[in-house]
Amino acid sequence: MRSWPSESLNRDMKIALGSDHAGFEIKEDLRAYLADLKIDTLDLGAYSQEAVDYPDVAGRVAEKVSRGDIEKGLLVCGTGIGMSIAANRFPGVRAALCHDPFTARASREHNNANILVLGGRLIGKALAREILKVWLETEFQGGRHQRRIDKITALEKRIGTQMNADKRG
Repeated sequence: MRSWPSESLNRDMKIALGSDHAGFEIKEDLRAYLADLKIDTLDLGAYSQEAVDYPDVAGRVAEKVSRGDIEKGLLVCGTGIGMSIAANRFPGVRAALCHDPFTARASREHNNANILVLGGRLIGKALAREILKVWLETEFQGGRHQRRIDKITALEKRIGTQMNADKRG
């Protein structure tokens, strides 16, 4: 059994955090958890439990990851569904909605997920921390999984090219 924090954990990374009002409490707990682990974060909202629109926050986090400004992101909304949908609109973003340690591990090993998405109304703080721990510790396996990631990237490029052509003609 691995001890936590793992010696293999990359403490040089910076994680962009975002939530809507429904995910605010979990996001704040995970921000403190990451600070305890000496992992730097960039909080892109929400900053209170006052209502905000999840696409706005998801867009801010996903844009940072998509551009390569930040390696990984964490998003929390009520169910995680809306954040996932919005974040996955950005090229190179692989936002994975995870409900347990198994899906967190698989999202990293198989899909090289670069944004973890959680449902703040579905999981508690302890489970959210456990999911984040597994997600951060798990490395991408590459191999046959890289071939599949390459296919996703090719789809993004093809769709982008088709959309640009449609706009011109």
